[in-house]
Amino acid sequence: MEPSMISVVVPVFNEEKNLPEFIRRCLEACQSLGIAFEIILVDDGSRDGSARLISEAAEHHRDKVVGVFLNRNYGQHGAILAGFSCSRGDIVITLDADLQNPPEAIPLLVDKARQGYDVVGTVRVNRRDTGFRKLSSWMMNKLVQRITGVMMHDYGCMLRAYHRDIVKAMLSSRGHSTFIPVLANSFARSTTEIEVPHQERTGGESKYTLWKLINLQFDLLTTMTTFPLRVLSVIGIILSGFGFALGIFILVMRLIHGPQWAVGGVFTLFALLFFFVGAQFLGMGLLGEYIGRIYYDVRERPRYLISHITGRSQFVHEMQKDRTSGI
Repeated sequence: MEPSMISVVVPVFNEEKNLPEFIRRCLEACQSLGIAFEIILVDDGSRDGSARLISEAAEHHRDKVVGVFLNRNYGQHGAILAGFSCSRGDIVITLDADLQNPPEAIPLLVDKARQGYDVVGTVRVNRRDTGFRKLSSWMMNKLVQRITGVMMHDYGCMLRAYHRDIVKAMLSSRGHSTFIPVLANSFARSTTEIEVPHQERTGGESKYTLWKLINLQFDLLTTMTTFPLRVLSVIGIILSGFGFALGIFILVMRLIHGPQWAVGGVFTLFALLFFFVGAQFLGMGLLGEYIGRIYYDVRERPRYLISHITGRSQFVHEMQKDRTSGI
């Protein structure tokens, strides 16, 4: 189906140094499509001059650049969902503002989406990230592939295209913790990938610290599956069986060799005890993660709160209805 409009949703957090060039290149890429488009820049509580630059661009390129301003920082995925709620395109592109993934790839994504794919992902070639980022990304991709069964190779790249129906399905999801690429694939019938070049960051710095990457891994794991709980159950059975067998072995050896033999294994027993206690704490920690997710979800608090929107002459959207929050 030929789209009548394209929406590009861009989460922005402290990208003052990259925004002017990003907006220029993004406008050029969208204009080359020859159809109506909108670039939705979502300010995710930036503390630099990003909000000002977004406002200026929205006023100068009215109805082509739309500024969506959140009242505080909600994170990359919350900002993208806020942009989704304001989008009107038949195909919605997500893209980071750091220029590591080129805006010039937008027409490639649109062409691929026109072929009928619900989700079009991208694979970064010649990545310019650190070794740690590459390793963590590889581990995450393998984990997601195994759990979801969808063999996409780069879930960490936010340069992606979604059909309008997939966007609607994601907005209707009530989970508090949301990983956009995995959530989209859970609704998609057909997916594909294209390769895109990856560039070094020329301005600013990465917003993903080590702690944020660890939190992302936990969010990804606990929002996708209960598989870790099942693994813990299996491990618990194995450890219990091993402990029982070890107890029988120690009892038999004590009967054969006398009490002197058992004294020599005191420290080994202490080591096993610490091991079992550690395994219990690990299990309780993971169980606590899931209980925490339930706690956040049952409260049904908004995933974002939009302060105001600029650059659109008439804000008409079927999902707006006087709502500026994501419940």
